[in-house]
Amino acid sequence: MIYQGKAFRVLPVEDGIAELQFNLDGESVNKFSHSAIEDLEAALDTIRSDKNIKGLILTSGKDVFIVGADINEFTQTFKQDDETLLAGLMMVNKVFSGFEDLDMPTVAAVNGIALGGGFEICLCADYRVLSTEAKVGLPEVKLGIYPGWGGTVRLPRLIGADNAVEWIASGKEYRPDAALKAGAVDAVVAPEKLKDSAVALVRRCLNGELDYQARKQEKKGKLKLPPVESMMVFETTSAVVKQQAGPHMLAPIASVKTIQKHAFMERDKALEVEAKGFIKLAKSPVCNALVGLFLNDQQLKKKARASASIAAETNMAAVLGAGIMGGGIAYQSALKGTPILMKDINQDGLDLGLAEATKLLSKRVSRGRMDVSKMGSVLNKIVPTLSYGDFEGVDVVVEAVVENPKVKKAVLAEVESQVSEKAVLTSNTSTISITELASDLQRPEQFCGMHFFNPVHAMPLVEVIRGEKTSDATVATVVEYARKMGKTPVVVNDCPGFMVNRVLFPYFGGFAALLRDGADFQQVDKVMERFGWPMGPAYLMDVVGIDTGVHGQGVMINGYPDRMQRDFKTALEVLYEHKRFGQKNGAGFYQYEQDKKGKPKKVVDESVYGLLSEVCAERKSFDDEEIIARMMLPLCMETVRTLEDGIVDSVAEADMALIMGIGFPLFRGGALKYIDSLGVAEFVELADKYAHISPLYAPTDKLREMAREGTTFYG
Repeated sequence: MIYQGKAFRVLPVEDGIAELQFNLDGESVNKFSHSAIEDLEAALDTIRSDKNIKGLILTSGKDVFIVGADINEFTQTFKQDDETLLAGLMMVNKVFSGFEDLDMPTVAAVNGIALGGGFEICLCADYRVLSTEAKVGLPEVKLGIYPGWGGTVRLPRLIGADNAVEWIASGKEYRPDAALKAGAVDAVVAPEKLKDSAVALVRRCLNGELDYQARKQEKKGKLKLPPVESMMVFETTSAVVKQQAGPHMLAPIASVKTIQKHAFMERDKALEVEAKGFIKLAKSPVCNALVGLFLNDQQLKKKARASASIAAETNMAAVLGAGIMGGGIAYQSALKGTPILMKDINQDGLDLGLAEATKLLSKRVSRGRMDVSKMGSVLNKIVPTLSYGDFEGVDVVVEAVVENPKVKKAVLAEVESQVSEKAVLTSNTSTISITELASDLQRPEQFCGMHFFNPVHAMPLVEVIRGEKTSDATVATVVEYARKMGKTPVVVNDCPGFMVNRVLFPYFGGFAALLRDGADFQQVDKVMERFGWPMGPAYLMDVVGIDTGVHGQGVMINGYPDRMQRDFKTALEVLYEHKRFGQKNGAGFYQYEQDKKGKPKKVVDESVYGLLSEVCAERKSFDDEEIIARMMLPLCMETVRTLEDGIVDSVAEADMALIMGIGFPLFRGGALKYIDSLGVAEFVELADKYAHISPLYAPTDKLREMAREGTTFYG
């Protein structure tokens, strides 16, 4: 042992070659903290002072190479003043550059995931060898920042500016073959050959076969790009990045501008430019929101893992009711490795479900994400059936029949008699009480809600709804099955609309009142899309289905008559009466035509305004801020109520459910984060301004108390 620290140690490998190993004490993965950086500096000092070390390999003592920075620690760092933060960034850069400047050949031997700062330290090495099981990338833009430890400086000098922009601005993770093709790594080998290959590469450098000094100079010098070509590269990439990132995500385009700014500077000056740009992003509200979401996501995953100890294993699942939804659930289960029976009462339903699964798998094949043999293997895990013959071996049943309580109760009672006594039953309902659905079951403790969002393959959220008699073991089993399906489960307690729909309908309530008062639904859509929603409320209602919206509206009114009952006829009801159900029949708020790819294309239908005139005031323009306030206040207020009522356990779960379930603007961090960003007192004041419109706008007593005390949801 040459050096032993709490994060790094230096070990002899063979004559003249040493191993700098990152193996963080007490952690399952390696991540850079302030103390780890200090330990790295001490290890490098030892290496520099040891004249016997002629070459060095950088390795990991864990299955994961380095996941990046310790986000919990570094978020506190972002609160420092600019001067202190700049000094801290330059200190890290000094350590990383010290590794790069070692007077010896260095090779990073990457055995697993190397992301963010974990890949930036690899870029400091002269060469990089990847295991076939490794992945590398610079995903910082997903946190509202860009690489701040030399990533924007070194990567363009290694793989070219255009490739580096694609890597950094997209935040993607890259597999070994893609990294090798781009030139970001020098070799890809089997895991068992990784260390020996890295040592052999160092030996070739020492023998004079490879010019490692030229590699060092290449990364320390200016970007090798003629000025005219440079202008073309950055103008082109800027346009592409702007289009892909949208107007609210600041980091992708900032990364392009930073690379362009320091392209013709030497390394150390370029690192300073990078650091100063990084600070601006780190201080932005977008960064604050996205980092908060990352931490929320970690909290959800930790909570889900904690329940796994009491979960029963799901080796075989079943879905009742095929069609589009049932086919989507079957596809997702089979894709992630859990065989599933797909039962329907007629062959047409089974054919539709299988067609949906086949369509989704075919898309994966056409995009190169799966080969035909794998597609066949997944399809073989979906077993269509018209009977309950094989249900005795099923562990979890997902009922996905028509949204009718009588039908659902009958089907659930029937299937309960066909499965083993240990089997868990779930209902994919979006509105019907889980407690009510359990009332006729023999084993209500083994029943809960499992609410998927449409389309199943694309939407990450699954609401796991606990009924009055649902056991902890049942909830844990369904949470674990949802995780196994690649979904993020959020556990909520039973109430009308559960968590997500309960919050969404007050948003539509705000929309209904705006139209009543003369707002143009097209203007409202445009304003809310600029605010960050993937689609405005009129377009969203067309996609959901006007008939579905009317049904859900009735459920919400019955559940919360004190604030969701309306004293006026809504535009939604008018469209329903005229059988304009949205995309499903080609006419709703908008008309729908097929585009060249056969997908519904939204077009304006002026006749709608005539239909709506019976319930809407004369059309007039509203200020953007008023539209935003009248739309967002009811949604945010109902989110507060779900938290106060104990429907959802935590602030993190509430906000993540909205992000993943209804596409709440990502860069705003969720409804409760949005309230914090406005200021709780300011939010209450704004709500009081519009309280005359509806009780949906009325702040709760607890929220008023928070406003008086100056407290926030995120502390």
